Amino acid sequence: MDLLENYKKAWENQPKDTNKLSSAAIYKLAKSKSSSIVKWIFIIGILEFIILNSAYFFVDMEAAYLEYQKLGLYNFVFYSQFFAYAIIIYFLFQFYNNYKKISVSDSTKVLMKKIIKTRRSVKNYVIFNLGYMALIMLIVIIAEINLKIDDINLNQMLLVILLSLVVCLLALGCLLLFYQLLYGFLLKKLKRNYKELAKLDDFN
Repeated sequence: MDLLENYKKAWENQPKDTNKLSSAAIYKLAKSKSSSIVKWIFIIGILEFIILNSAYFFVDMEAAYLEYQKLGLYNFVFYSQFFAYAIIIYFLFQFYNNYKKISVSDSTKVLMKKIIKTRRSVKNYVIFNLGYMALIMLIVIIAEINLKIDDINLNQMLLVILLSLVVCLLALGCLLLFYQLLYGFLLKKLKRNYKELAKLDDFN
């Protein structure tokens, strides 16, 4: 059972004159755990950014950009990457800012608000990444079909569209699973801390 839950049950069974002191101890423990979780969210975000961008050293990007040029998408991909990097860096700054603010929270209500904000930031980060990948894949599919539209018949076109959509859905599903493994466990622990703090706040 979670240490915070054990601490809380022991606190509830104490005499009322010691509850105030124990409440402060439980809050301190919840704050420490929440701060640690948010710090790991920030660290994982940084590592993810570094590792995924390290892929450029192992992938023939020149060939990829030549393919984008053939599809007429070079400028779109080039500038959209700058936009995506700017948004991702913004989210990483939010993760760091959330960590710093949770570390200096001075009340239960403030800490609860920071936990909610952190969970929202992570969910928006995941939604952005999934949305960006879906957009890129959709535009590439459309460009590929448009390039070959004079060389294939209707049945072949439908087959290409179907197979492309299946591949895209599988890729997005794998990416979603990846994010669930990275951030899902930490978000669940944050949610558990939030619930414990809410009970503590109601009891007081």
